[in-house]
Amino acid sequence: MVSTSFTIAGVVFKNRVLVASGTFGYGDECLDLCDVNRLGGIVTKSLSLKPRDGNPPTRIVETPGGMLNSIGLANIGVRKFVTEKLPFLRTLDTVIIANIAASSIDEYCFVLDELEAEEGVDGYEINVSCPNVREGGLSFGTNSELTAQITRRLRARTKKPLILKLTPNVTHIAEVARAVEAEGADAVSVINTLIGMAVNVMTRKPVLSTVTGGLSGPAIKPVALAKVYETARAVKIPILGIGGIMNTNDALEFLMVGATAVQVGTANFIDPAAGTTIADGIRRYCEEQGISDVGALVGSLDAKAGVSVVDTWL
Repeated sequence: MVSTSFTIAGVVFKNRVLVASGTFGYGDECLDLCDVNRLGGIVTKSLSLKPRDGNPPTRIVETPGGMLNSIGLANIGVRKFVTEKLPFLRTLDTVIIANIAASSIDEYCFVLDELEAEEGVDGYEINVSCPNVREGGLSFGTNSELTAQITRRLRARTKKPLILKLTPNVTHIAEVARAVEAEGADAVSVINTLIGMAVNVMTRKPVLSTVTGGLSGPAIKPVALAKVYETARAVKIPILGIGGIMNTNDALEFLMVGATAVQVGTANFIDPAAGTTIADGIRRYCEEQGISDVGALVGSLDAKAGVSVVDTWL
């Protein structure tokens, strides 16, 4: 038997594969397509204080090796989530992490307070890569001081796992990771999407209504791996690796460079059961390699050893 579980701030995850926010809805949408109880956890679609319609179309476009999205954090709002989605989530045998998005620090606090008053949410992932209306439209996550301030304010409001989702659109992600660790974050999710765009050459206009959007999918995996590796060398708290994980081999790479666990995102649009398939694959890899605990893979990379060929295990 292979031990697949891990813990963050006392919360036990049955395996090291979660589904990423915005790619799995609120869990109920995929009930007939995937055995959600076999996932390590579900990170919900982002929640804001009030419902958001999001951006006008076009807001999703396929790109070579990836996908651009500019959904605009469309969601039902935290109060509707509590009444319409949380009752179902309480019935699941997996960890539920609520992703929170906001346009001000106070809004982050209000949303978390609403959720703290309810049963069924095991922890929080804080999206600090959304527009900061009060600070001139910049992302919180590009400013380590603001990100630290958010962490400090939220840490005082909950004892549940507090996970900060970091943007890769910075010079040194380790600086931001250290800042949130110092303020009491229990873990970090690395990375959020990269900034990208697509152009229609016939109209000479951007394809997305917002001109730029978030790039995800296999194209960003090398960047995500490097950011996880950088972060793992800078902090001691767990890292949830995200970015282009499409199969077991991809997930194993993230674990080896230092991720404690992974989140599967874009792959869910192709196969909603990708997360459970990858979780099974990790366990099977460990069985074949004689590894008794998946945790032994975390940070096991031999960074000094170069290779001339790529060996893929699926």
